[in-house]
Amino acid sequence: MTRIDLGSAAPAPPIPPPPTLGWRIVLGAGAAVALGGYGLGALTASVEPVVGWGIVGGLAALLLTAAAAYRPVIAIYVYLATLPFVAGIDRNNLIPLVRPNEAVLALVLVGALIGAYVRCCRGAARPPALTRLDLALAAFTLLSTAWPLASLLIRGLTPTPLELASVLPVCKLVAVYLLVRLTVATDRAIVTVIRLIVWSGTLIAMIAVMQTLDVAPVIRVLHTIYLPDVAVEEIAERGTTTLASPIATGDFIIIALILVICCSARGVIRAWEGRVLGTVLGTGVLAAGQFSTWIAAVVAGALLLWRFPRLRRRFTRITPLVAVALIVGAPALIARLEGFSELGLPVSWLGRWDNLSNFYLPRFDFLHIVLGVSTNPVLQAPETWRSVIYLEAGYLYFLWIGGLPLLAAFVWLSVVVLRTARAVRLRPGVRGACGAALEIVWWFLLVLTVLDPHLTLRGTGDLIFVLLGIVVATSTDHGVAALDETGHRRAVDLDGWNAGPHPVVDHRDTR
Repeated sequence: MTRIDLGSAAPAPPIPPPPTLGWRIVLGAGAAVALGGYGLGALTASVEPVVGWGIVGGLAALLLTAAAAYRPVIAIYVYLATLPFVAGIDRNNLIPLVRPNEAVLALVLVGALIGAYVRCCRGAARPPALTRLDLALAAFTLLSTAWPLASLLIRGLTPTPLELASVLPVCKLVAVYLLVRLTVATDRAIVTVIRLIVWSGTLIAMIAVMQTLDVAPVIRVLHTIYLPDVAVEEIAERGTTTLASPIATGDFIIIALILVICCSARGVIRAWEGRVLGTVLGTGVLAAGQFSTWIAAVVAGALLLWRFPRLRRRFTRITPLVAVALIVGAPALIARLEGFSELGLPVSWLGRWDNLSNFYLPRFDFLHIVLGVSTNPVLQAPETWRSVIYLEAGYLYFLWIGGLPLLAAFVWLSVVVLRTARAVRLRPGVRGACGAALEIVWWFLLVLTVLDPHLTLRGTGDLIFVLLGIVVATSTDHGVAALDETGHRRAVDLDGWNAGPHPVVDHRDTR
């Protein structure tokens, strides 16, 4: 009788999982649907424009929502890729009641939430661990939204629709933070996010340069779409770009430049790419024509030289690039330097002080310092030459909205952010670069908040909260990335993409 050795039998091959549609097939099918819908919409538009473009917009929204549901990380990619080019379009110009970037964010959030719900039902999703920064941000959010509205009710006032809408920008920034926190999980995804920011910032810098050089097609597009209420001859004075604000433009360019320098120092991007991007972004810093941008550049430059001593030794190599940036950006720089008063201060700063002393400071007494004044910091102007007055003082902005509790929450948030960023910047690769960039960005934010509430500024706040999401996810990351057999870091594919290898950076090269 034949003896059968059950112990030596070969194990049965694993049952293959059911076939799934790859992302290439999904995107290809989506593109086909989009092209077909565009053709149908264009055909209908020739007869009824509103209906036709409504079909095109509806299909585009459906495709975007489906892509975000299939791969939630696509949501933040799309939002960052479109942010600097649509955020400057006023409400009601293209979409009723909202800016286009807010509509894009709403669509990708809906898609990401649908995808998260499906994954939760399948048991594939898990909640992230809470950190001190999450708690500090939650406190800041509550004291920026619920507390100011409760303060109005305590004082016997009923919030107006404008006051209710004024708390939404902070909610939008928190949504961006959560989207990044939950979707951008791998090194490759972080690198993609960084490239979207720095290349978008480079395009914004190029637009700012062409704007200050009075390039006619650029001026015409900006006047038609982004600044229809501004005289054409005034558009070339400063780099407002597609963000429709020189302050927002300057902040966006500075943050992108800091990321380029930090990533170049850590070997995340190539040397030639860093030089090209750095030159264009440095030129855009001058072309923005904003004193706060130049102050931020000085603060960031000092911190970069302190954090990365190797930059001091390499400074002589980039001197020609600095000269090119100074020459190209000179028109906006010279125009702004000519606008000083007899007191040695910019004329615009004297106007700021006049607004504060006449319209805002008189509203503060002990009760309003503690409870705040209103969620809406914009006042109606009594003069005929202007319609509104803006609160141009960041720390006073916190007191105006939420009183001392909100100001204390911002201080607590700042302390926690700086501590978290300081710990993360010691890590190698792109994660450490993001930690170093966030630390520097937050320090210049603290300085510039004396002049303006930069944290809630369009573009600026979005990029800061993107960095916050990356850094917090990194601070709670225990072993997401590992070394493969070639000695490279290979991240676990948590977001659905095939994460590629990234070289390990020696700690000695990052100090």
